[in-house]
Amino acid sequence: MQHSENTSPDLITTAVQRVLDTGGIAALVTLIEGDTNVGAKLLLISSREVVGGLGDTSLDKAVAVSAVQFLESREEARSFRIGNSAAVADSDKALVLMERIQPEPRIVICGAGHVGASLARLAILAGYRAALIDDRPEFVKRELFPDPLIELVPATSWSDATIAAIGNGAGVSVAVVTRGHQEDEECLRAIMTTQPAYVGLIGSKRRTNIVLDRLREGGVSEEKLLQVRAPIGLDIGAVTPEEVALAIFAEIVATRRGGNGGSLSAWRREGMRSAE
Repeated sequence: MQHSENTSPDLITTAVQRVLDTGGIAALVTLIEGDTNVGAKLLLISSREVVGGLGDTSLDKAVAVSAVQFLESREEARSFRIGNSAAVADSDKALVLMERIQPEPRIVICGAGHVGASLARLAILAGYRAALIDDRPEFVKRELFPDPLIELVPATSWSDATIAAIGNGAGVSVAVVTRGHQEDEECLRAIMTTQPAYVGLIGSKRRTNIVLDRLREGGVSEEKLLQVRAPIGLDIGAVTPEEVALAIFAEIVATRRGGNGGSLSAWRREGMRSAE
């Protein structure tokens, strides 16, 4: 593991910006209670590189191990005493705050029809940024979507617009909700050349199978095709465009947060049935 002992705030700030610019992930650790060095910071980047330090080598090593576990938990922030998770001399009183550093979540939506438009608005309400792509300029007019967090992309090429919107793919979810097979296929073929965190395709089993079969015949690997959620979304019995958008967004959140999409009360109801 690469370690930089320079604790300059500027070094930490530069490293954080590098993580955000490259689409990486890191844990920023701040010592908020201890005998000395309160306020010291350490940045663990993707479990490989440590920038800064808390003023004690043993404490730094213990914190780095805990930071890896923190990143795996998918939590946004957590404070805890190192003495509770690692046997480190003279550090039982050390209280640290860990914060997840990563690019803000984005949704790229191919298709600005009723479902795509509803999904973009819902995503913004939940704190995501959204890029809404359509080859019909009248569907992506700013007066329809006044929120500046919704990027509107009038596409002359579905493929080019989709690849540009996805970028490096870090923290990006892509929903393909276009109006037809041809547009679906063009978007998905482009997506298969990128590395987004989530990919979903709207449509019935028959429609989605047609598109996936065409991609398979065109040489797209099974490994890539297995990454596509098709049909897209969780089964909530959605009917209206707004409900379909909700089902899609729920699956995106579940994928990002590691949820299983089940009912939170299932354990209670199953226990009541067992007691009968």
